[in-house]
Amino acid sequence: MASRAGPRAAGTDGSDFQHRERVASHYQMSVALKSEIRKLNIVHLLIWILMAAQVIVSQLSLVSHKVVASPYQWEYPYLLSIIPTIFSFLALPRNNISYLVISMISAGLFCVAPLIYGGMEMFPVAQQLYRHGKAYRFIFGFSAVSVMYLVIVIAVQVHAWQIYYSKKLLDQWFTTTQEKKKK
Repeated sequence: MASRAGPRAAGTDGSDFQHRERVASHYQMSVALKSEIRKLNIVHLLIWILMAAQVIVSQLSLVSHKVVASPYQWEYPYLLSIIPTIFSFLALPRNNISYLVISMISAGLFCVAPLIYGGMEMFPVAQQLYRHGKAYRFIFGFSAVSVMYLVIVIAVQVHAWQIYYSKKLLDQWFTTTQEKKKK
């Protein structure tokens, strides 16, 4: 290479810079996956805030139980689902593989497991609502079991996509670190 004032390096006309302007595909994929995971984390955070609000309002008796039903048992362990989201947010800026793995494992334990239990816990009440049209618990005039099943359906999708994208991101990071070790 030559200095500014010196001659140009032999064998080049100065147009060989384009290969240096391209971003490697695994970096592009990492950025795209991080963006998707952040969006899913924000949606999960909104679901968690709604669940926490219901539990707090019910526990502190801020409104009548006729307006906001008391929480089902599965909602209390689901409040721990904030833990995977925190680890996920911590993992993304510095590509921390350990935090992402902790986030994925704890998402199964604190997010998906309570949702499965909640679906089973509320099934007899949903069956009674379907067969007899009777609901005994309400959230702002809507059947509590219907509202909570809607929350479960949305939350399962959010957590499934979150785990899926985290796995793909983990694979991207792992292949990148393996390539660095080979060099």
